[in-house]
Amino acid sequence: MPQRVRVPLRVIAGLYNDATVSVYVKIAALDRKRTGCEAGVAYLSGLLGLARSTVERALTQLMRPDPADDIVELTSQQRTLPGGDGETAVRRIRATDPQREHGGWVPTRASESLSPRQLRCYAALSYATATGVQITLSELGRVLRHRSGKHAGESLDPRSVRRILRGLEDLGWISVDRRAGYRGRHVYTVHDEPVQAALTADTGEGSGGDLGEGSLSEEHHQTDSPDDQPPTAVLGIRRRRVQEVARGPVENPPLPAALRRPYTGPQLTLAPRIWRVLEPVKPLLPGLSPYVVRALAREIGRQLDEGQEPERLRQRLAFRLASTETIRDPGRWLLGTAVVRRGCGLTACESGRTWHTGQPCAGCADTRAADVALRRLAAELDDRERQMGITAPYVLPPGRPQ
Repeated sequence: MPQRVRVPLRVIAGLYNDATVSVYVKIAALDRKRTGCEAGVAYLSGLLGLARSTVERALTQLMRPDPADDIVELTSQQRTLPGGDGETAVRRIRATDPQREHGGWVPTRASESLSPRQLRCYAALSYATATGVQITLSELGRVLRHRSGKHAGESLDPRSVRRILRGLEDLGWISVDRRAGYRGRHVYTVHDEPVQAALTADTGEGSGGDLGEGSLSEEHHQTDSPDDQPPTAVLGIRRRRVQEVARGPVENPPLPAALRRPYTGPQLTLAPRIWRVLEPVKPLLPGLSPYVVRALAREIGRQLDEGQEPERLRQRLAFRLASTETIRDPGRWLLGTAVVRRGCGLTACESGRTWHTGQPCAGCADTRAADVALRRLAAELDDRERQMGITAPYVLPPGRPQ
């Protein structure tokens, strides 16, 4: 059973930034130890894939009284050794009463796998499905509202909400039964672990997106355990127009060297699970650009979320590194050869063999058999054409419709 933490509804739908919700989930999980959460800012930054400054801002926001109700979600206690040297602060979250305060259950792993905005959307859906609220796109948009910029405080538009939901579905954290709910709305199911999504067509059509039923702020039903849930909530999706985009080559002239500025932002940090996978190829990483490292980390994270084991990816990288004599471009080799999974569409297939058993993959065997049958059929057709004297493709006479 995956570890889950209970996130108060005031944190999910409150004034906190999206990254603050991710930091809250991780600290709540680490606070279950008897000694509390002793993780430093650098460690939290590596786990969540966030910049240190972002984690520090989130901690500050959680330790300050909320302007709406003066509630402090996080306390921090500094520690000093007898010699005067400081230690990492002990952080503890505010104790909540499930019978008096509403909240949603969120798996700890989701804070490392999802972006802050995706995690907030997942938490809102988790609470909605637990209480049986038939949530709509507009209500989710009010939860995922803009947190900064000139649109700060405004609701997120339905198109952006739909894009976030599609990302959660592609990653396997939610499942969608389209047009299976109230008035043709889509039925959403949240998962404690990512599952492989079924290959179904998405028409992008639905109804009920503007209905006012199912507000997250009215007629709450008490829930304390994610295992005791009423029927799942549903979400409406409206039609949208298909945009016509001009096709053609676009040439962007390179920026003059005199106008280029060196990167002065936060240093790139990777989650520990990504570093464990990249251990066999660590000698190739120092010379890579941040863009390549990020692309490599995203691909590894995507494969891990699909259900592939870290040891499987490690062995793949180690084997391909050992079997390659010369690597002229480490970045291109890592992205185009080393990390690519070879085989059929089955997740368990690894280069034609089932990863857990080592036996030949049945899907690849069927593909090879079909390919052999097609080649045999093509050869028989060629023989018949030669016997009939056909040596070139048939061309219609001039004037006939093609």
